[in-house]
Amino acid sequence: MNKPLPFSGFRVRVALISVFLLAASATMMAQPAPPEPSRQQLLNGLQVLLWQRPGDQNVLLKMRIHSGAAYDLAGKAGLMALLGDILFPDAETRQYFTDELGGRLDVTTDYDGLTITMVGRAGEFERMVEILRNALVSTPLTPENVTRLREGRIRVLHDTNATPSSIADRAIAARLFGEFPYGRPASGAAETVARIDRGDLMLARERFLNADNATIVVAGGVDERRTMRTLRQLLGNWHKSDRLVPATFRQPEAPNEQILIVNHIGAAEAEIRLATLGLARSDRQVTAAAVLAVVGRDRWQAALAGSAKPVVFARHEAHQVPGLFVMGTSVKSADAAKAIAAARTVIRSLLTTPPSAAEFEKARTEITTELSKKVGDPASLIDLWLDADTFKLKPLAEQINGLRNLTPANIHEVAIRLFKDKPLATVVLGTNDDIKQVLGGEKVEVLGESVAKPPTGPTSKKP
Repeated sequence: MNKPLPFSGFRVRVALISVFLLAASATMMAQPAPPEPSRQQLLNGLQVLLWQRPGDQNVLLKMRIHSGAAYDLAGKAGLMALLGDILFPDAETRQYFTDELGGRLDVTTDYDGLTITMVGRAGEFERMVEILRNALVSTPLTPENVTRLREGRIRVLHDTNATPSSIADRAIAARLFGEFPYGRPASGAAETVARIDRGDLMLARERFLNADNATIVVAGGVDERRTMRTLRQLLGNWHKSDRLVPATFRQPEAPNEQILIVNHIGAAEAEIRLATLGLARSDRQVTAAAVLAVVGRDRWQAALAGSAKPVVFARHEAHQVPGLFVMGTSVKSADAAKAIAAARTVIRSLLTTPPSAAEFEKARTEITTELSKKVGDPASLIDLWLDADTFKLKPLAEQINGLRNLTPANIHEVAIRLFKDKPLATVVLGTNDDIKQVLGGEKVEVLGESVAKPPTGPTSKKP
């Protein structure tokens, strides 16, 4: 007769989880070093990363201008995004890449850079670089193009149906950063794009579209000799700047810690966000902050027990200068106060209690898996190479070693750095009256409602 197992089903699950985590950790340690591109530099300062792939019939060109929407002029958010639109103003150019070259042409802009992606047949490599050269060296900033593309971007911004989640994300960024660049949308808003004129775009082009402020990756079936000859001929006369604009901004003011209510009439649920200032991408503790976010997310998820347990997230968003650590969820309006209280409790626990061995290994394995997927995907790997240039990072192999060498103590250290004596911004998006009632005695501010300010300066009584 078989004897029963000497431990409960729960302990079996714990043992299985431990085996899984040990196996995942062993897999991480056994991963080969990721590939690194060969590097060249033109006389004008343009950084060139080469990844030869013999037999590949296509070629990918990806250029990163290392200045993005963070450099938009005050009150003119969307300036760098509009400049990206104007680089290739005609739809026919994009259609040419699709129809004739069997590839694509994209331009994207975020806070940290403007990225041009060209994919086409390797036999047309010279033609692709020529099109890129014309955009960079002879940017078509005609009055007609500026007017047409500005109006087009305004229409897109008007027509975009923002989801409650995206509205809440923008609201928490604005609450935390105020007038700091990360507090405004990288793509701009209709009213800010409308203020951009041709002179603004010409100034941005002069300041940022320079060879020594850019890196280009060439990956595919084009050999190095042909690549460098073509780049020297067509991009060698692209001018370099007299002075690079440094990524120095005045730090944002401490955020108002009252809960900000964003009225969203008829909202079925409340979107909740809590955030504090984070780290820069080049900070030595940025990987630990990413692992901390996973630990915080899991603790918050566990704290919101019940049959209707909501899905929560926590992430650390790093940029050229310190970004933000944000936690968020969507809950029934009646549960908003409970969710906020649980998030605050989790933040206090991260300050006082280092992650357990199981929490740490689970979080580190998740971050490692995400990084491995990026390294294993050619397009994402190229983005990682460009990020290394934009943020002045160590080579990928050293970044992975840093992740391998993390300890629970490192996670606790970064938690103290992020949360100890640091103000926390909180936003709740939902139906105003419902949220006010649920939050009860909390100090709140409703977006758009006037706030009485104390009088300043001397006052005099009328006779």
